[in-house]
Amino acid sequence: MSPTPYYIGLISGTSVDGIDCVLVDCEHRVPRLVHARGASLDRQLRQDILRLCEGDNIDLSMLGQTHIRIGQQFAAAVNALLEEAEIDASRVRAIGSHGQTVWHQPDGEAPFTLQLGDPNTIAQLTGISTVADFRGRDMAAGGQGAPLAPLLHRQAFHSQNVDRAIINIGGISNITVLPRQGDCLAFDSGPGNVLMDYWVNKQLGKDFDENGEFASQGMFNLSLLNALLDEDYLRREIPKSTGRELFNGHWLEGKLHDLGPIKPEDVQATLLTFTVTTLVSGLSRYSAPQEIYICGGGAHNKALMEELGKVASDYSVLTTAELGIDPDWVEAIAFAWMGKEAIAGRPIDTSPFTGAKEPVYLGGIYRGSGQKLETRD
Repeated sequence: MSPTPYYIGLISGTSVDGIDCVLVDCEHRVPRLVHARGASLDRQLRQDILRLCEGDNIDLSMLGQTHIRIGQQFAAAVNALLEEAEIDASRVRAIGSHGQTVWHQPDGEAPFTLQLGDPNTIAQLTGISTVADFRGRDMAAGGQGAPLAPLLHRQAFHSQNVDRAIINIGGISNITVLPRQGDCLAFDSGPGNVLMDYWVNKQLGKDFDENGEFASQGMFNLSLLNALLDEDYLRREIPKSTGRELFNGHWLEGKLHDLGPIKPEDVQATLLTFTVTTLVSGLSRYSAPQEIYICGGGAHNKALMEELGKVASDYSVLTTAELGIDPDWVEAIAFAWMGKEAIAGRPIDTSPFTGAKEPVYLGGIYRGSGQKLETRD
């Protein structure tokens, strides 16, 4: 009997706070996490990524080199993960690499999305077949290209007995509605941590507001909150997706410009309230779940979780750990699972989440050194 084939999932999210790398057993309906590793991004590389995300004064040489450097760091994360887990690369059928999004433009005449992290480099340095560019084919089929993690949410977290919602709070927040009966749906509700990260970095030089401590020192400002809520995206119907192209430091500074002086800690408290308000508004608009489960980095923001629990007091608010998957690794596991589906040659119906007009094959395959491309479970 052949040993269980494994899959690896790789992603650096909208917060650009590091590489999530997971080793996964996908032999069952709910993928099983075998080993996980978080790897930090090189400081200069992170700054280059954030500069590219701003979309101004792009240097093509830097763009190309950043693409390769991300691929190198992703490959190093894979090799370190396998060493820690004491698993030979030959046991891994494929890597599902989301990469690092630097621009997401799902609307207009020529919609596109750009994820960096060269899959050729990953496949070459690990010897493992790599699946990448998951979002482009969805867009070509008329979809938003995002969110895609809800594909795993539907697979792993749906219940026939209770209405659930899964909320991923990364740089951007997205909501997956999983009714016990009827159609599932998903959408990006608005900012998660991205604005709070920007502000705490500007004020205190920190990459993120640990446990929401800075926000807890202030009080939300109603005038600022109303200004933040005055955004067309928040009123749009689904399907919809967004990113740093809209919700960024420039956007926030523009909102602050027309207001009087506000204490820095009050700005942070208001940004936290803004994230919670848009989440609860999105939930009430499209669902009435009995249970809410949180994943992503926001699950570790104590102040954010407490505020969400207060505002959504009619619901049970927990993390996905209660459903058997650590909230830190849900999104990386999702791309390991999508990598499996790509290798198996199965199209996926993304229409409830992205609005794609038909099921699509997600991801291009870059063969590893000496690996045969298998198309069986």
